Amino acid sequence: MKKLIFSLLCLCSLVAKADEGMWTLYNLPAPIYQQMQAYGFQLPMEQLYQSDNAVKNSVVNFGGFCSGVVVSPNGLVFTNHHCGFDAIRRHSTVEHDYMLNGFYAKTYEEELPNEGLFVSFMVEQKDVTNDILPQLEGKSLFDQAEIVDSIENAWQKDIRQKDSTLRVEVKPFYEGNKYYLTTYRDFNDVRLVFTVPKSMGKYGGETDNWMWPRQTCDYSVFRIYADPKTNGPAKYSKDNVPYKPETWAPVSLQGYKPGDFAMIMGYPGSTSRYLSSYGIQERRDAMNAPRVQVRAIKQDIMLRHMRSSEAIRIMYESKYASSSNYWKNSIGMNKCIDSIGLIQQKRDFEARIRQWQDSTDALKQKVDFDTLAQLYGKRMALTRISTLFTESFMQDELSRRSWRSNTGMRVEGKDKKPYIEFEDNSKEWDDATERELLTALIRNYRNQVSDPAYLPAFYKVIDAKFHGDYAAYVDALYKKSKLMTNGKKLFFNKKSYMKDLGVQYGLDLSEVRGELRAAILKLTEQIVEQEKLLCAAVLRMEQDMPNYSDANFTLRMTYGQVGEYSLGGRPSGYYTTARSLWEKMQQADKNVEYYAEPVMHELLSAEDFGQYADPLTGTLQLCFLTNNDITGGNSGSPIFNGKGELLGLAFDGNWDSLSSDIFFDRQLARTINVDVRYMLYLMDRWGHADRLLQEINAK
Repeated sequence: MKKLIFSLLCLCSLVAKADEGMWTLYNLPAPIYQQMQAYGFQLPMEQLYQSDNAVKNSVVNFGGFCSGVVVSPNGLVFTNHHCGFDAIRRHSTVEHDYMLNGFYAKTYEEELPNEGLFVSFMVEQKDVTNDILPQLEGKSLFDQAEIVDSIENAWQKDIRQKDSTLRVEVKPFYEGNKYYLTTYRDFNDVRLVFTVPKSMGKYGGETDNWMWPRQTCDYSVFRIYADPKTNGPAKYSKDNVPYKPETWAPVSLQGYKPGDFAMIMGYPGSTSRYLSSYGIQERRDAMNAPRVQVRAIKQDIMLRHMRSSEAIRIMYESKYASSSNYWKNSIGMNKCIDSIGLIQQKRDFEARIRQWQDSTDALKQKVDFDTLAQLYGKRMALTRISTLFTESFMQDELSRRSWRSNTGMRVEGKDKKPYIEFEDNSKEWDDATERELLTALIRNYRNQVSDPAYLPAFYKVIDAKFHGDYAAYVDALYKKSKLMTNGKKLFFNKKSYMKDLGVQYGLDLSEVRGELRAAILKLTEQIVEQEKLLCAAVLRMEQDMPNYSDANFTLRMTYGQVGEYSLGGRPSGYYTTARSLWEKMQQADKNVEYYAEPVMHELLSAEDFGQYADPLTGTLQLCFLTNNDITGGNSGSPIFNGKGELLGLAFDGNWDSLSSDIFFDRQLARTINVDVRYMLYLMDRWGHADRLLQEINAK
C-alpha cells in the first residue's frame, strides 16, 4: 500500500510541492511567496530579505556547522544544545562538569569565551553565473576549483578595501549550472551564557534520536561580543562588549495550532535531490552501508570506555554523539530508500527525461544515461573502499598526528629546518581508548577490503614483524613513535624521522589515499559533468515551475505548516507535553538515556506552568512537528510564525523520512522543533536566569 501511495504522489518529480523546498531569499519566486501568504504568512516580501529589519538579519551561521538566531538587543543567540555541545564540553571538567550539570553565567563577566567559535550574518547574495561559467568551460575539476578560488580571492580583496569586516564566498548551485556570490560579516568572539543539563539537552540520547515523539530540550544560549568602539567584529578581548544588533527575533509565547504557518531559516548543509538513480545506489551501498559497519565498531568501544570513567566520558561525549548521529541517519536513509523503492522510481523519472531529450532540441548537450550507468558501475567499489578508509583512518589520535606529520610542516628559527611539533592535548583523548579503537579499525579494514592494491603497506609489517598481532603493532606505534611525544620538535631532515614507525604508518596511508583519489577522480570528472547535464535537463523540462537548488550551507528559507502525519493509519500527534516526559522519566531504570535529575521530575510534573502553558491545551508543550524541509546544518535554525515571531528551534527530522536528503516525501517528512516556551520555562524555573529572560522579553 505504501508503495502505491508513493507512486500516486509521483515521488520522483523534482518540482517543488507547496511545503517542499530550500529557497534562496534574494530571488524568491513570486509563486512561492504567494503560497506562503495562502498558508498564513503576514509580512511583506521585502521583510524576508531586503529591509533593515528583515527576518534574515537575525539568523546566523553558527560555527560553520549549525544555525542560530539572535533574540535580544544585546546579542544573545539561541542554537541547539548539540550545536553548542563541543563548546560546553571544552569548558567541562570532572570538578565543574557543565555538560552534565548545566551552566548559567549570572553576569557578563562569567560568560565563557570559545576559541575558534564564530557566527556569520549573511549580508547579501547575487547571481554571478555569467562571470564564472565561461571561464570554466573545458577545464578539469581541479582547474575549475582553482579558477573559482582565484575569482573569489579577487572579489574578497575588493570588498575588504570597502569594508574590512566583510567576507565573500562563491559557491555552485544547481549542480554547477549556476554560481552565486554571498557576502558575510563574521563575529569571532562568541561566549557561552546558558545551557541546561545534558539530561535535558540530550534527553533520550540515541534511543530517541531521529524519533517521534520527542521531549528533548535541545538548546543552548551564547552571546556575540563586539568591538566597543565600532560595534563590529573583533578578536576576543576582555574589553569587548555585547553586540548591539539592528534587529533581533521577537520571541512569542502564543504557541501554535494545526495548520498554522511555519517558516524556518537556516543553513542546510547538503542535499542531493537532483542525484541520478545510479548516484542514489552508490550512496546506499558504497557510502551509507560501510559507514554504518565501521561506526558501530567505533561507538561500541567509545561507549564502553565512557562508562568506565567520568573523565573519559567528558573526552569522548562529543565525538560519540557526532559519530552516532550519522550512523543512525545512514541506517534510516537506507531503510527509507528501500521501503519506497526510490531507486526504481528515480529510474522511471529518468526514462521520462530521456524521452523528453529525444523529442526536443532545447538543450545544447544531453545527458548520456548509458555512460552515466557505466561510470557509476566502475566507481562503486572504489567509493566503498574510500568510505571504509576515511571512517577507519582519519579520526583516532595517532592517525590524525600521522596525517599532520606529512602536511603540517613548519619552518622557524635561524637554521630554517622544517619540523613538526604536537602540543599537549592529553585532555582530549584517552590512551587505552585510542589504542583499542585503532587496533579494531586496522583489523576491520583488512577484513572488509579484499583488493590488495588498497591495503596500506603496514599490513605487511604487521604480518612479518608482529605475526599478525594488530594490538602489538598499535602498542609499538604508541611506545616507539615520536609522533606521540608532546612538545618535541621532530625535524624532517633527520634520518630518524623517516625511520619512525608512526611516520611510516602515515606515509603508507598517504600512498593508498593518493591512489584511491586518483582512481576516483578520473571517473568523477565525467560523472560530475553528466550529473550537471541531468540537472540542466530537469530545469529546462520543468522551466515553467519554480525549482530550488540543492543545499550547500548557504542561507535558505523553507515554509510549511504545523501538523502531524499518519503512518499505517496511526496519527503521530503534533506536540508532546510535560506529562509525557515525566512518564518517560519513570523508565530510567530500564533505559539510562531516560534519566533526569529529581529537580526535573519536580518541574515537569508541576500543575501550573504559568505563562509558559499553551493557551489552548493549558499545559507545557515541549516539542512540535511541522512539514518544513530541512537537513543537517539546519540544527538550531529558528522557526517563525506568520508574523515573523520565534516559536522555537528546529533540531531533528523524523525516522520515517530519512531519505529526504535525496527525496522529500511530503506525506511523511516532518521537522521536529523544540518549543521556545519549554526553553524559557527551564531557563526560568531551573536556571533562575532572570536577567536573560528580561533581556529576551518574550511576549
